[in-house]
Amino acid sequence: MEVILKEDIATLGKIGEVVRVRDGYARNYLLPRGMVLMANKKNLKTFEHQKKIVADQKQKVTRHAQVVGDQLAGVSLVIPMKVGEEGKLFGSVTTIQIEKALKAKGLNVDRRKIHLEAPIKSVGDYEVPIRLAAELTMPLKVSVVAED
Repeated sequence: MEVILKEDIATLGKIGEVVRVRDGYARNYLLPRGMVLMANKKNLKTFEHQKKIVADQKQKVTRHAQVVGDQLAGVSLVIPMKVGEEGKLFGSVTTIQIEKALKAKGLNVDRRKIHLEAPIKSVGDYEVPIRLAAELTMPLKVSVVAED
């Protein structure tokens, strides 16, 4: 039986591919879980149309991310924080503070796109990756300085 994959399946292939599987496997496992569609003319035509729509949306998102990335290219943030002994911060710099600093500069970046491995807890210069799209990540320069 030929089926169209609705999601990536490691043993079969990638989303959108037409693959041949055994009838029982398709009827008893893949179809009830909604992982595949039957490969008939109607479903093939519908799926091709949906793939075009998704590709257009993905291209639009990528273009928007590129525009935001171009705006971020020349930006560096300075975040003043209260500092204790040996350059340790009272508290830490998190994605929320980075997002607020970007908004103050007129850039609207969602904090979920800012990827800090751990909150910043000391004074210094850091490069924080911002994932604008699946394939586009821009580094942002963040300087944490002592508050006067």
